[in-house]
Formats: sequence, C-alpha cells, structure tokens
Amino acid sequence: MRRLAGLLVVPLLLLSTAACGDDSSDSAQMKNGVPAITKGAKFDETPTLSKGKGEPPKELKVVTISEGNGPALKKGDIAQVNYLGQVWDGKEPFDQSFGKGKPFDVTIGAGAVIKGWDQGLEGQKVGSRVELVIPPALGYGEQGSGDKIKPNATLVFVVDIVKGTSVPASATGKEVAQDNKDLPKVGTNTDGKEVSVAVPKDVAAPSKLVSNYVLEGDGAAVKDTDSVVVKFNGKTWKDDKTFESTYTSDTTVTWPMAQLSVKGLKDGLIGKKVGSRILLVIPPDQGFGDKEQGTIPANSTLVFSLDILAVM
Repeated sequence: MRRLAGLLVVPLLLLSTAACGDDSSDSAQMKNGVPAITKGAKFDETPTLSKGKGEPPKELKVVTISEGNGPALKKGDIAQVNYLGQVWDGKEPFDQSFGKGKPFDVTIGAGAVIKGWDQGLEGQKVGSRVELVIPPALGYGEQGSGDKIKPNATLVFVVDIVKGTSVPASATGKEVAQDNKDLPKVGTNTDGKEVSVAVPKDVAAPSKLVSNYVLEGDGAAVKDTDSVVVKFNGKTWKDDKTFESTYTSDTTVTWPMAQLSVKGLKDGLIGKKVGSRILLVIPPDQGFGDKEQGTIPANSTLVFSLDILAVM
C-alpha cells in the first residue's frame, strides 16, 4: 500500500517561479566546479544560482559554502533545512523553501528523499550552507519528475541546515499498567526493535477513541502546532494484521500536526508527552471511514502502538 505518511499529510512544497541572475560571464557561472551563487550568498539569504557550464560531474559533489558550528548530522537525525533546487542547465529554480516561512524536515538516511540528499547532508554541521550537485542516479534518474525535471537531469541544490535534532531509538518512559482486558496489549521493550500489539479476540472494538499511555515520558506535551516525530506499528482490529510498521525498517516519520488528515491520530496525540509510547484505538468515523485505503478495508477500526520521540 501507499505508505501511511503519504496518506496523512498534505505536501508542503510548491513550485517556485523565481528567476536566476545574469549568467553571461564565465566567472559568474562556475565556482569550485559548481554553479556560482550570484545573489544571496550568505546563510539564510535566498540564493540565486547560475546556470551550470560544460558537462556536469558524474559523481555526487558537495561544496561547503559556509560551515556552521553546530553538531554534524548523523543517520537518523531530523534536519530542518531551507533549500533551492535547479537543474544543471536551468536558469530558474524548480523548487525552493526559502521565503516560505517554514523549513523542510528531512530524516537523514531514511530514504524519504532522493539519495543525493541523504548522502550529501550526512556529516554536515548544523548552521552550514552547502551546495549539492546530484547526478541522475542519485536524483530522479531516467524517470525525471514533473515538467521541470527531465529524465537523466543533474540537479543542483543550495541547502541551509537550520536545525538538527537527534532522535532516540525508542520511547523510554515509565511503564503504565495495561489492565483493561478489552483493549489491545502493547509491548514495553525499549531497544528500538519491533513493538508487539496484541488485539483481544472475540471482543468488540470500542466505539470511541482510546489514547492511553503504555510508557509515560516526561517531555513536553504535543501541541497542534508541532511537527511530531514518531515510530509506529499500525494494525486493523478485525483481523489483527499489521498494515504498516516503521519499527521493522528502523525509520521515523515526521507528521505536521496541523496537516494530519486522520482525526483520531491528531486528537490522540495532542496533549501526550514526548518520550512516551501510547496505545491508540481509532474508530472508523475518526479514521478512514467508509473508504478503503490500500490493504485497510473500509470501516476499519485502527490500532496503533506509537512512540512519540521528538517534536520539531
């Protein structure tokens, strides 16, 4: 099925129509083997990129425009970045987050973005501005993407690393008794591995939303303006089958609360503490209702074990 993260949130990024600067001089076109930034060269300024000159590099090329003094990003960290993207032989960006008022969240090494981003940003320090030249094999390949990124396009990105957040492998809060026999039982392991969820047999699903602590953390309460970083195991009550688990792939998902489209998820998360593991039981009218979603049948009661690892 289409991954749940894609079902729950509305895309944030819009195509930009910003224009590039003058690319008439050779010196303006290239610097350190990459297209030069002709305007807005400083961190946090909206950059303008020259058109690339000659044949683009065949391998990933990373140039540090200015180095920050924050920690280096490692696999699993959540980075908040601003970026501008342009094709090598283009004169204007195909996409950017500069000027949108909200950085873009990316989990380093999770495979949620093109490979050139995962490889190029790992090891870079928070507060840095870097320029990435990404060959097709680490970008959108032979397929391209939309009208502005043609097949086999080399991509150029200017990326400002605004913030980095280290994410724990698991919730680690205080264990809370699970004494209601009519509700699913959730595992309490804190090793980052799969968390078990056992739905009771021959028991009717609750008709109202259930949001209970399994492990109660001591972090800040989730607000409806937060972006929350989670791991989860999602099941359907009727057949006790997992439709998606991020534990198995050891990845996290970042959900902007304001854009969660499943009411039960949003209501069940708000007010819960960071560092916690919760049991969520979401009735159909607060889930996907009478619409089938991939392997999730219509009118399904959803069951989640969900670790609240961080907020952005």
